[in-house]
Amino acid sequence: MDLVLLSRIQFALTISFHYIFPPLSIGLGLLLVLMEATYLRTRQPLYEQMTKFWVKIFGLTFSMGVASGIVMEFQFGTNWSYYSRYVGDVFGSALAAEGIFAFFLESGFLALLLFGWNRVGPRMHFFSTCMVSLGSMFSAIWIVVANSWMQTPAGYHLVKTNGFERAEVTDFWQLVFNPSSMDRLSHVIMGCWQAGAWLVLSVSAYYLLKQRHQDFAKASLKIALILATMASLLQLVSGHASAVTVSRYQPAKLAAMEAHFPESAPADMNLFGWVDEKNRAVKYGIAIPNFLSLLISGNPKQPVAGLLAFKPEDRPPVNITFQAFHGMILIGLALIVLSLLGCFFWWRGTLFQKKWLLRLFVISVLGPQIANQLGWATAEIGRQPWIVYGLLRTEQGVSRVVSSGQVLASILMFSVVYLLLFILFVYLLDQKIKKGPGAEESQISGHRA
Repeated sequence: MDLVLLSRIQFALTISFHYIFPPLSIGLGLLLVLMEATYLRTRQPLYEQMTKFWVKIFGLTFSMGVASGIVMEFQFGTNWSYYSRYVGDVFGSALAAEGIFAFFLESGFLALLLFGWNRVGPRMHFFSTCMVSLGSMFSAIWIVVANSWMQTPAGYHLVKTNGFERAEVTDFWQLVFNPSSMDRLSHVIMGCWQAGAWLVLSVSAYYLLKQRHQDFAKASLKIALILATMASLLQLVSGHASAVTVSRYQPAKLAAMEAHFPESAPADMNLFGWVDEKNRAVKYGIAIPNFLSLLISGNPKQPVAGLLAFKPEDRPPVNITFQAFHGMILIGLALIVLSLLGCFFWWRGTLFQKKWLLRLFVISVLGPQIANQLGWATAEIGRQPWIVYGLLRTEQGVSRVVSSGQVLASILMFSVVYLLLFILFVYLLDQKIKKGPGAEESQISGHRA
């Protein structure tokens, strides 16, 4: 098989598995802050019990995220050596900032969060919870900054060293605030908040359906529902802003996202469909005429560059980009509807009697995870054939000294290891959920009363 394709599959496998866990950690981190703040304000033991229970889930997702993330970084050197040389100066500064401002902050206070309940005062413990949550978000900031630079490079110049060309940072803050970084960051953070909130909603709804831990589940569900609703609605705003940025800086990606073929013409907004690339049409779908033009420019008659405006070798894969983009949107809209339904029935005082809605909440935990994966697929596949947009093609960044057989063997090995890790994660998560908030979580030490 092709070395470039295998290397891309390997990286897609490792990053997809890794990306299950950081969004949960970031979302749960914020929820822990909200839960513990509620305890400090009300002094009700229920909220301390709630925080202690979800801290255990947070610890599990955090450890899985660290373990799966290490492998991903090694691949830069083994499978993408030329790319590593090309972006080393850029990524070095961004990832160093992540280590200093994020990882050390998060891991430095993690022990206090997990084990400091009866060893430090309540305010100090709450401070550690805030620092862990802040550290997890800082980590997302620097990872998104580095990835956004690959989408919209800024603050650099190209230099040649020993015959190799590489990007060198000329303005660190232009690198950080490159044209797409802030829009993409808000979109990623909202996705993370949704992942954490819908996990809590799912588990809380499960307890209510099983008639277990009723007070705990009701209080936990309410806090999560507030965050889920806010994040779901803000995700719609951030998604629109991201699409407008894509239209300005990555027009070929936007054309692929909507399967817009004409060289320059007003663009429709497809709700769903199947792209027939040979005949340059979307089949079996429904489209809103000129709505994409209206969304990105405010003018329904504004021409939008289509795929035919670009050389065939500069066009991204169309159908897979289209399907990933629209799958993400449909899931996002479904989560908005679910969260608003939850708020409506909460306002009516009948939320906990709506078993059909609680059942939907239980399975909704999959929604943000699938949407997050589809979002990254849209961003990365839609950027092709570039690994650094407009500067370095993906095929140029791969390590040629690694054989396709070695990459294929590593894919098989990673698949087995990740499958076992995922089974272990699901088993441990299931055990913690079935056990529920135990008596030890509700015991209030003297100095915390």
